[in-house]
Amino acid sequence: MKVKVLYFAGLREQVGKASEEVELPAGTATLGALRNHLIGRGGAWEASLAEKRMVRMAVNQDMANESAPIKAGDEIAFFPPVTGG
Repeated sequence: MKVKVLYFAGLREQVGKASEEVELPAGTATLGALRNHLIGRGGAWEASLAEKRMVRMAVNQDMANESAPIKAGDEIAFFPPVTGG
């Protein structure tokens, strides 16, 4: 299954790209599983998406939590919490 992953703000800078197509291993069916798959790459992905990091997520432009299902062709976005003033 392939999904498009978008990285915004500081996450984009940390992983060095704005987006990528990701081929997911069998059984990767939720946002949490996708996040764990990306963390498993190590390096910048592990540091920026680690469980202790506050990361917001969206599926097809709708905010979602780690238990949200994902399917082939979905657009997944990861971004840091937004602060304003």
